[in-house]
Formats: sequence, C-alpha cells, structure tokens
Amino acid sequence: MSVAAIPACEGLRDGARGTVTEIVDGDTLLLDTGRVVRLIGIQAPKLALGRHAHEDWPKGNEAKAALIALTLNRAVLLRYGGEDTDRHGRSLAQVYVVDDGAGLWVQQKMLERGMARVYSFPDNRACLPDLLAAEGRARADALGIWADSYYRVRRADRPADLAQLSGHYELVEGRVLQAEKLGGQVFLNFGRYFKEDFTAVIDARALRLFTELGADPLKLGGALVRVRGWIDDRDGPRIAVTHPEQIEVLAVQQ
Repeated sequence: MSVAAIPACEGLRDGARGTVTEIVDGDTLLLDTGRVVRLIGIQAPKLALGRHAHEDWPKGNEAKAALIALTLNRAVLLRYGGEDTDRHGRSLAQVYVVDDGAGLWVQQKMLERGMARVYSFPDNRACLPDLLAAEGRARADALGIWADSYYRVRRADRPADLAQLSGHYELVEGRVLQAEKLGGQVFLNFGRYFKEDFTAVIDARALRLFTELGADPLKLGGALVRVRGWIDDRDGPRIAVTHPEQIEVLAVQQ
C-alpha cells in the first residue's frame, strides 16, 4: 500500500522495510535484515530474558503474544519521528504492518489492547497525542494491563505508597498544591511537606521544551494532573520531568 494511506501521526520520516522474524518481548522485534527494532513511544511489560536480578513483570508474556499476533512474519515499514537509533544500535521506530492492504499502526494497537503504556523521551516525542488517546481508551475499559493492580494509576496524596515504588515507572494522579521555580527548576508540589510529599521536578532543559509549546508549568498550581515517569525517593517520592508530554492536565482550577 502507499505510505500516504497508512494511518499515522504527521511528520514522520520513512525508514527501512522488512519482515518480522522474531519477537523479543512486547516492544522489541527483529527483522529479516538483522535489524533490531524498539517500538518507540510505548513500554510493554518487561520480561527478564535471562538477565540477572531481573523479574518478569505481570502480563509480560501476554504482551509478547499480542505483538506476535500483530507482526510475526508480516512485512512492516519503520517510520521515525526523532532519534532513530539508541546506544544499543536498535532502531527507534513507529512500526506499520503494510502487507495486508489496509495498514496497521503497531504501537497504537498495542495500546488499544491494553498491552503497553505510553513511554516517551525528550528527543522522541512524535505521535504522543494519538498514543495517549489509545492508552486512555484501554485504561477506561480496564483492558490488559489496566486490569492488574501492578499498573494502576497511583495517588499523589499517598506519598508513603509512592516511596515504596522507587525505581518503578508509574502514572501518578493528583492536584498540584503549589508550582514554584527554584534554581532554574520548577517544582510541582502535591503536598505541604515538601521533603515527604510527592513532587514532579521539571529541569531547565525541559522548561525550554515547555516554552516552545507555549506552556507554562508555573500555571499548574491547583490543576488536577497525571504525571508519568520513573519514581525516585529524594526528599520524598519524585518524578523527573524531562519533556512536557509527561504531564497530562486533567482539570484546571477555576
């Protein structure tokens, strides 16, 4: 089929084509050309794959099976919206099945089936509105991972629970009590005790991306938001925000 007919977000660059010969896990596949492809924009449940001190995440095998059903032995087109290769030499691509005459956006389908979460980087932000919408539909219907408490959206007003999740990728939802700028960073505080409560920290490089979008995180005081990222525990549980799409504004204070 023609590239123009493939359902996708705008502005992607066409890349290589190939046939999928192996599925490593729910977001990694191999092509007949030897190329290893990481499905950019999503994070499927991880599998240990024999790595020391790693464990399978819940529904990791189901996510792998879903990607097998979508892509194995199918012809695919890789398209790029940011950095196209990671430090491991993997291609970072949006992946489209192109051998059935209709076109199929693999990342979108994995999210719609509840087999992955949106997972983005400051140098790879293409397609995120569409991907977030697909994730949201699956989460609302409790499909796939969203039926498992391991992946539930966490509450920002329960910092003790969040502190136990240091090193985990999480979605955290709550109302911003205060937004303030200190030393080139913006801190979104979700509680009064800043050394104990949950905080989203936006660094200087991320602030430039907010400015490019015409967004001001200092205006988020009082807003109900959902923040996604890796939890760390420094002066209370925190998520480092490196780009604007990590924060979804659910409601603003009137």
